[in-house]
Amino acid sequence: MDPVLALKAIIMGIVEGLTEFLPISSTGHLIVAGSLLDFKGPTVTMFEIAIQTGALLAVCWEYRGTIQQMSRGLLTERRSQKFFFNVLVAFLPAAILGLLFAGYITEKLFSPVTVAIAFIVGGFMIIWVERRNRTNTTVRVKSIHDITAMDAFKIGWIQALALIPGTSRSGASIIGGMYLGLSRKASTEFSFFLAIPMLTGATVYSLYKGRELLSMSDVPLFAVGGLAAFVSGFVCVRWLLRYISTHDFTIFAYYRIAFGLFVLLSAHYGWVVWAE
Repeated sequence: MDPVLALKAIIMGIVEGLTEFLPISSTGHLIVAGSLLDFKGPTVTMFEIAIQTGALLAVCWEYRGTIQQMSRGLLTERRSQKFFFNVLVAFLPAAILGLLFAGYITEKLFSPVTVAIAFIVGGFMIIWVERRNRTNTTVRVKSIHDITAMDAFKIGWIQALALIPGTSRSGASIIGGMYLGLSRKASTEFSFFLAIPMLTGATVYSLYKGRELLSMSDVPLFAVGGLAAFVSGFVCVRWLLRYISTHDFTIFAYYRIAFGLFVLLSAHYGWVVWAE
């Protein structure tokens, strides 16, 4: 493998892993990174989707004990059945809408202005929810096991807003959960678990649709990027869990607003090729 190409794959994997679980949208950052690295094209689009698997495995590894425990009790324990049912309920809205409107979203909504607006609006929403929660300190759900099916259903529909490019899947599910009364920790952890079916479904569907663009020669590149996404994703998940124990998400809100303005400037002056 070309060393320069491998280095680009590693950088892209690091960007994916660091941004997938933070409320800042991995898609926008991958576009910027790919453009600045001159790492573009149809195969690269498949690459960006495939390396999500690395970030997905990072969550699975971090929560491997919980996943194993819940899986063993799936047929016999009410708590395990409730947990998996809630994840499924929250997964379905975005999955169904994504299948129905994927083509329209790609064609009509994937523009610098749309992405920038989503970043900025999302930033202000985070600020609003955090300020609202400071004045309303009642936390109704302190653990992921206390989440009801209705909570999961509502979070699922809020998460579906992330189909708009630049919104951020993790941002929508985490902040949406907090708005509904989940603790910051419960909302973040549920977002992590919700990422498992979301990223799996999106990866399998997209790679199947673009299978004609792939070949065996792409495997080493995808593997390098996926490994980088796994390592950086694992570090990010560990860091985020420590961070939210003493901090809120306001800093990410200001970052989103600044990044949204950067998107507009980069598109206007041609710094980033958003059309790709």
